Order: sequence, then structure tokens, then C-alpha cells
Amino acid sequence: VYARRWGPRGHSLGVFAFMTFFAAQFLHTVPGRLPELYAALLLSLAVASAVRFGAWCYERRLPPPAVVAPPSGGTGLARITTRQAVQATAGAGFALAVGQLLSGDRWYWAVGATWWVFVATTSRGETVVRGFRRFLGTVLGIVAGFALAVPLHDEPVAAALIVAVSVFGIFYTAHVSYTWMMLAVTVMASMLYGLLGVLDPALLALRVRETAVGALGAVLAVLLVLPVTTHSVTDAWIARALRCVHACTAEAAARLAGDTGADPAPRVAELESLLGRVRLSLAPLVHPFSPLRARKGRARQVLALLDDCAREVRGLASVAADPEAS
Repeated sequence: VYARRWGPRGHSLGVFAFMTFFAAQFLHTVPGRLPELYAALLLSLAVASAVRFGAWCYERRLPPPAVVAPPSGGTGLARITTRQAVQATAGAGFALAVGQLLSGDRWYWAVGATWWVFVATTSRGETVVRGFRRFLGTVLGIVAGFALAVPLHDEPVAAALIVAVSVFGIFYTAHVSYTWMMLAVTVMASMLYGLLGVLDPALLALRVRETAVGALGAVLAVLLVLPVTTHSVTDAWIARALRCVHACTAEAAARLAGDTGADPAPRVAELESLLGRVRLSLAPLVHPFSPLRARKGRARQVLALLDDCAREVRGLASVAADPEAS
């Protein structure tokens, strides 16, 4: 979690480092099986690279996405990434202790649930909503996985097909609904348990309990340990979006005034990314279960006004890009 302070690359490094640790726990890896595990990782990397950069490199036809750095919040414990790292550690400690009480062999499910809740979240509101969605997705996935895995765990071809569909569902729904993504993850895990010969209702029930413990650990950590308020995060993102609207307007006006070096297009792309972050930060306030009705109404009004600003800025940028207009 702390590696987020170094941007997307640091975040990816932290994610894959934890995932390999989790895989080693899941597979009960011993030193003698490390070469096999390394070979599997290299094979997966080669296949993913061949598809992403060779067979279907669709990014070549697209402009590079605008990279928006998250608000830092200061230095030391005032830095958001530092506070989140402390929160994740505290939440994982709670999950480890309680998870061990539930199962001495599967405690890492609770720790993994805590860690996953912190991925791609900033404020306590985002984390609470994500924890709820993770638990809900796991429960729904257990039901679906049990219905599919029990009759098909002895059918390797059918199981492999369901695993492939689940992988597609994980990536397809990742930016749409975290609940649906976790449903796909849980179905895939259920099929893998079946292929490994360890699937039974008690194991799936244990996964639900461990996931609940992990989500609870994350929620308690963000509420009690160095909390990062939803207001501070949303205020920072909204302020950055408004400054970007001003910069877009200035660039477009300069272009219309005859300055050929002015180009509002990059600013428009940046504004789209910032609006995405604003929507994500305001999601806890506009959630159907949010009890803060007054703040929910203001949040919806802010989103509507920012969408209006973005629409007007896009129109102004398109006019500025017209050679006859500029």
C-alpha cells in the first residue's frame, strides 16, 4: 500500500508482490517447488506479453491516457499513502489474529480480503463501501461457485472453460462493479478448489467467514486508525477538476485568439481522468445506503455541475480545434 506514493509503477509492484505471497500461501509452496512456480510465472508473463504487445495491441491506435497523480496530503503521517499503509497494517493484524482463530490453515484469506479492500481506495468512505461490496460479491460468488463447481469439478474441460470465463469477467467488470468482479473471482477460486480436490461446503463457508473478518478489519482500521476523511479527499479532487476546467478554457481561448501553440486537447483528456476520480471519491456519498441525505444531495449537484462544465469545455475545445474557427 505504501508503494502507491511512487505512482502506478509502485502500485503495480506492491500488488504483484502481495499476490505472489498470497499464491505461495494458497499453494502451500515449499522450496522444492519454487522452480515450478517460477516457471509458471514466467510462462504467464510471456503469454500476457504476447497478447498485450503482439497479437492485440489495441493501445497503438489510441492516444496515451492522461496520468493523474493522487493527492499526497503532505509529508510523514500527513501523507495519505503513509496513513493508508498504517491502516492496512492494522487491519491486516486484526484479520491475522481473528483469521487464525477461525482456521490455522486458511487465515490468509482474511488478510487477503483486508488488503484487497485497500486497493484503489483513498478515503474511509471508499474503503467502507468497497468492504461491503467485497463481502457481498464473495457471498454471491460462493452460491454460484458451489452450484457450478460441485457437479463439474471432475470435468477438467468444463472447469477450465468456467475458469476462463471467470477471468474474462474479472477484467470486464473491474471498472463497472466491484461486487461483480468479486463474484467472478470467487467462482474461479471455487473451480480451482474443485480441481485441487479440496472443495466442500465447509470450506466455502469458511471463506465467507474469513472474508467477513478481513472486510471488518479494513473498516475498523479506516475508521479508527489515522482516518482519511471522505470530505478531504473529495475536496482535493474537486479543486483539481475546477483548476483543470480553468486551464482548458484558457487554452481554448488562446487558440481562438490565434495562438497556434495553445492546445486544449491534453487538458480535456486530463479533465476526463479527474472527473473519474471525483466520481469515485463521491461514490460513498451517493451510495443508495448512505444515511447522509443532505450530503448525498450536494454530491449529486456537484457531479451534475462538473458534468455540465466538462460538456461545455469539450464543445469549446472542438471549436478551437476547427481551423476555420481558430
